[in-house]
Amino acid sequence: MTQRQTQRIITGTEASDGDGVKMKRLFPVQGIVQVDPFLLFDEFGSDDPGAYIGGFPDHPHRGFETVTYMLAGRMRHFDSRGNSGLLTAGGAQWMTAGRGLIHSEMPEQSDGLMRGFQIWINLPAAEKMVPPRYQDYAPEEIAEATLESGVTLKVVAGTASGITGPVNGVSRQPLLVDATIPAGVTWRQGVDAGATVLAHVFEGSAEIGSKSLGQTQMAVMGPGDEIEVTAGKDGTRVLVLAAQPIGEPVVRYGPFVMNTRAEIEEAFADYQAGRLA
Repeated sequence: MTQRQTQRIITGTEASDGDGVKMKRLFPVQGIVQVDPFLLFDEFGSDDPGAYIGGFPDHPHRGFETVTYMLAGRMRHFDSRGNSGLLTAGGAQWMTAGRGLIHSEMPEQSDGLMRGFQIWINLPAAEKMVPPRYQDYAPEEIAEATLESGVTLKVVAGTASGITGPVNGVSRQPLLVDATIPAGVTWRQGVDAGATVLAHVFEGSAEIGSKSLGQTQMAVMGPGDEIEVTAGKDGTRVLVLAAQPIGEPVVRYGPFVMNTRAEIEEAFADYQAGRLA
């Protein structure tokens, strides 16, 4: 196995989105537009309802997938096709926006705390206009196991240490793992040599790919077919993501991500004409 090394460390910066929801944004920010095929990575979390209660009112999407992974609190979603659902702590939603829809994500109070991640993953040109699709998974549907080393894994997508997550039939052969690692313990995970791999520390500290990372820092990994994470003195919790890059032109404007400017203009025209409903 060839260990991936950390090529770049990204530190989350304060941002807001939707109706004033406060978060730490890893990208896109100045100097980091995307990490192909990943388009956006936000970590949101607050015990102040004023920082999130406005939520994400009606907004359109086309051309990519959105992933929401909840750590605490509840988020209810609605869309223009009549779908609705409730994400709870430990649950996940993988939404393929495809050719487009209008949806909203609105927090519901749960002991005042709201915490989780929002991730956008690009679709290749051949899949940008597929029918929209939701995959909603309750906490008990997320694959979970504790290894002999004491490492606890929650697998949303892909396979880690023989544990396979529930997400299926999505484009970029993704891996999404939430790993809780006790102090001083090393966890190794095989990854596809052709994949883009990110490792985000959201609790404690860790050494990842020969670099030290603290809370709200992300490692962008170099080539190889295995990653190694060693927890710091207080342990760590790391979100590991991997997906196949696309390598196509990306033109994005607000909620639309396409391959050409003309396709963006078409998306706006369809939205204004009510064709995303």
